[in-house]
Amino acid sequence: MYKLVAIDLDGTLLNSYGQITEKSKNVIQKAVQKGVNVVLTSGRNAMSVQNLATEIGADHYIICGNGAMVYDLQKKQMIYHQFLEKRKILQLVRICEENSIYYSVYTENGIIAKSLNYNVLYYHQENSGKPDSKKTNINIVQNIDAYIRERQEEDYIKMTICDDNQIIFNRMIQNLKKVRDVDVLDVAHMSRKLIKLGTEVYEMEYFYTEISGQNVDKWNAIAHLMDLLSISADEVMAIGDNVNDKTMLQNAGLGVAMENSAPYIKEFADVVTLDNHSDGVAKAIEDYILNAE
Repeated sequence: MYKLVAIDLDGTLLNSYGQITEKSKNVIQKAVQKGVNVVLTSGRNAMSVQNLATEIGADHYIICGNGAMVYDLQKKQMIYHQFLEKRKILQLVRICEENSIYYSVYTENGIIAKSLNYNVLYYHQENSGKPDSKKTNINIVQNIDAYIRERQEEDYIKMTICDDNQIIFNRMIQNLKKVRDVDVLDVAHMSRKLIKLGTEVYEMEYFYTEISGQNVDKWNAIAHLMDLLSISADEVMAIGDNVNDKTMLQNAGLGVAMENSAPYIKEFADVVTLDNHSDGVAKAIEDYILNAE
């Protein structure tokens, strides 16, 4: 039996509107009641993941920043972290500024950006209707370099780079890969998000990558929990849709890719479930945990 289920958020548990269906919540609760450790495993920062974990009742452990942090929510403490150094963030910011490309900096508790665009616009829209205590903290700053230099207490988990021009984006990726001691996600497909404004639905499409500290990935964070809980890799089920889920899909006892994943992501998984608009996560949990013999 699988004792730990690691679930990605965007494109996996969340639909393109950033919502979790009641069916998915109910199925996850049944798995928790059965004694399974359900762990949200996301590129988002701690506050955003914690709010969603509380919403679905899987509020013991969470993995944030693509594996940069592991939180024990019951003890209210961080139990594992691999942050990006401030000097490295400043180096990456300088490169982005010199190439006039959109970027955002993720801290433990929020996002720093120069404007509301691409992924940051999506999180801003997702905040609509949420109480302040559950909103993703977005800090709009015109001079990010100066802002970061003046602050001492921030822990930096990752940076994101976005552009809707593939040529510009690919050139930027090559520049970023020359930076030492960081890992750049090699994303080969466009990100697609839906934003609902009133009765109108708008689609955003853009190329997107994430930069983390070297050897930061979701599987390394899961491995820390495996040691803590005395769980083997064969007892782990991982569900995801994107390249930042690659290591956990490859190494888990059962790697489950979403139907909406890019074809090259599905190759890393053992099985493919339904897409994120058809409760694919719920179906996978039902098939391999709740209804397993």
